Amino acid sequence: MVHQRKGRQFKAYNLFTVFAMSFGSLSFGYSNNIISTTLAQPTFNEYFALKTRSNGTQLTGVMNGGFHAAAFCAVLFVGTIADKWGRKVAISVGAALTLFAGAFLSGSVNVAMFIVFRLVSGAGSSILLAGVPIWMNEVVPAKERGMLVDIHGAVFQFGFALASWVGYGFYYLSNDTINAWRGPLVFENEVDRKAAFQCLPPIIILSIIYWLPESPRWLLMNDRYEEARQILLRSHSEEEAVVELAQIQAQMQIDRTLDRSYLHMFKKPSYRKRSLLAIFTCCMANCSGILVVNTNVISYQDYGPTIYASLGYDSSKQLLLSSIWSTFSVFCSFVGITFVDRISRPRLLMIGLGGCMSTLIVLAALVANFGPGTNNHNTAALKACVAMIFIYAFFWSAVLSGTQFVYCGELFPSHLRAKGLSLGVAGINAANVLFLTAAPTAFATIGWKYYLLFIILSGISIVVIGFKWPDTNGVPLEEISRLFGDDDEVYIANNESKLEHIEMETKHDLAATQGEIEHHE
Repeated sequence: MVHQRKGRQFKAYNLFTVFAMSFGSLSFGYSNNIISTTLAQPTFNEYFALKTRSNGTQLTGVMNGGFHAAAFCAVLFVGTIADKWGRKVAISVGAALTLFAGAFLSGSVNVAMFIVFRLVSGAGSSILLAGVPIWMNEVVPAKERGMLVDIHGAVFQFGFALASWVGYGFYYLSNDTINAWRGPLVFENEVDRKAAFQCLPPIIILSIIYWLPESPRWLLMNDRYEEARQILLRSHSEEEAVVELAQIQAQMQIDRTLDRSYLHMFKKPSYRKRSLLAIFTCCMANCSGILVVNTNVISYQDYGPTIYASLGYDSSKQLLLSSIWSTFSVFCSFVGITFVDRISRPRLLMIGLGGCMSTLIVLAALVANFGPGTNNHNTAALKACVAMIFIYAFFWSAVLSGTQFVYCGELFPSHLRAKGLSLGVAGINAANVLFLTAAPTAFATIGWKYYLLFIILSGISIVVIGFKWPDTNGVPLEEISRLFGDDDEVYIANNESKLEHIEMETKHDLAATQGEIEHHE
């Protein structure tokens, strides 16, 4: 059984549904990054007295790190929800939590309330971060899977940029009202009517998700053949739909008999390898140093003097440059969509890590010799630092950011995909908690040397990926198991004649359906 390899497999319907579902990605990006601009608002610090409290720094750390800690815990439930009730239900749960959190964050009256709902926001956002690419991987055609799933990374980068620009815009309200910090969280239509700005993306996704298709693989896993067939015919070319429907249907006969538990994923050697690949792929991508290079982390949280400040830019200009950085990252993400399916997945990861590592080496050297705290102030060198930060954005956004979700979603069979990708996202959250927690102390004590940690980790990651990571680019999801020695779990491997029979039945059903349509017309 060979899938089509020539010509375009997807339809405009694919793009429409993927972009529609990516409002979930947008919600994650905005919710994740809005804390950076919120912490930069003078009125926020004044309202909660963060600058005068003895534990103000710790509270700020909890607002940020707690988001990722809650995200780590919540994402482990995505697999159970998505497998039992469907991929769309899992996404809806994440959107509902984000909506609920956004409403209460915007109306917080004390620090405790803000922190609690920041945790809820982290839980909901993390469910979206995992749930959306699970759905995308299972709906789109194999040949264009990388390109279409990479939209997830591009759109959540757009969410980051949107949060930056909204925060920058509301920064100028700081002298008008002490509630100006609520601006990025609250969109004021009237003085007495407020709607949480952060709530807009989840409201949109909850409003349209009913009309978006469910994963055909989940439908077939739950014996909903006709719904799966209609979805595949709408989203694939006719020939590809017939082939894929037959193969998925046959594969599900095996998958239904297999254990779906997290425990089994680590007990069976081939599953354990996939699980570790997912976790380490996401951890390695985030060990590239994105959390310390991203100017949001350094500039907004008082982790020490910044490069922008050293160039003479005030807080407003720092916010502006950060917003430009985020916007440039969005552009790079969409550039990455054009080549993600042209290069093997391991090579893409290695290129991304290599590019990030190289720019970090240059950045670390420049900061060490000419950065804040040195006596060698050199404007040209500091401008070169800014250039390195933007070059870094290209390698992260165009190469690494989206590829990690594409790859993790491809590693697992249908009955484990939700739990497997959730493990990858848990790896992201674990890295975020670790590096964000260490960052304040690290920048205060060792300064630029903190970059060396990420340079070393990136170098090790490149070597490991080059020797150990299999390529999944363009391989139908039902055939991925062969790469890990699980031929007994691939229906096509030992049941070619039966599979051909299922395909003939599928073609017959399709012809009958078309005949009925013509008869009614």
